[in-house]
Amino acid sequence: MPDHVRRGNATKSKVRARVEHVFAPQKAVMGLFIRTIGIKRAETRITLANLACNIHRLIFHKRRAAMG
Repeated sequence: MPDHVRRGNATKSKVRARVEHVFAPQKAVMGLFIRTIGIKRAETRITLANLACNIHRLIFHKRRAAMG
């Protein structure tokens, strides 16, 4: 693999890792799999999944803060 390709992959992998770690709980735990007809329904489903994930994270952080 050429050196410039290796450097490009390293740069992209840093971004990819941050993004994929955010969406992993939605895909694994919450079963996020978009199979709808229409972009509006897909957007609604993704929005609800994001909301549920954020509420779950909020509860986690609140409990962690309460523990000390």
